[in-house]
Amino acid sequence: MLYPTPTIIGAIAGDIIGSVFERNNVKTAKFPLFSDKSDFTDDTVLTVAVADAILHDKDFAETIWKYGRKHPYRGYGGFFIEWLQSENRAPYGSYGNGSAMRVSPVGFAFDTLEEVLDVARQTAEVTHDHPEGIKGAQAVASAVFFARKGKTKDEIKQYITETFGYDLNFTLDEIRSYYTFDTTCQGSVPQAIRAFLESSDYESAIRLAISIGGDSDTIACMTGAIAAAYYKEIPIYILDLVYNILPETFIDVLDLFEKRISSR
Repeated sequence: MLYPTPTIIGAIAGDIIGSVFERNNVKTAKFPLFSDKSDFTDDTVLTVAVADAILHDKDFAETIWKYGRKHPYRGYGGFFIEWLQSENRAPYGSYGNGSAMRVSPVGFAFDTLEEVLDVARQTAEVTHDHPEGIKGAQAVASAVFFARKGKTKDEIKQYITETFGYDLNFTLDEIRSYYTFDTTCQGSVPQAIRAFLESSDYESAIRLAISIGGDSDTIACMTGAIAAAYYKEIPIYILDLVYNILPETFIDVLDLFEKRISSR
């Protein structure tokens, strides 16, 4: 099977690889990439939802709500589950990293930074309308955008630091021993970006993201999106396994999204 230049498959692969480590953290980059327990989680479901909404000009809240209800039991947070179960689509003030994990399609789909920041805000605020929730989504989307546009890691780091105030002046080695489970944007987005900054290719980015522990699938999802945009290549053995795990409906959205992006 021939694969196009990767876009959101980078986020999805990170999610699937990280899925077995979310509740079983490892503190090393040396681990098997896949097992018979590897599966997609809420990160993948909602990333595909955002991509579908962008492709077909759908309402973000409605599309995210429908995808979540169609694919239950994928590890959604408690407040998000309540939102899915309600007919009231009002946001609930969250600053969790759910806004940042699903936003990567925005960084690939739009051609100006202004659009990326605006649409990232729109995808976040349907649930995560807290300033930190919006900031996390915008940070990941803009990092994907700049990586895709060929900016250097130093340039990406400088923009993220100056625009969003995230401290990226640490190393994963410094935090690995004490970093713990944190589902907030402010407690996981900087770590995900740092994993990308320290990486040498896509696979190393995912391994570094998971090596610190914490919310492993979501951190690897965010890191994987940026790494795919930057390196523009994912090993075939990863892609083959990911495509074998995903449902056909997700693959259809993914293939159409990547076809639209590559045709610009």
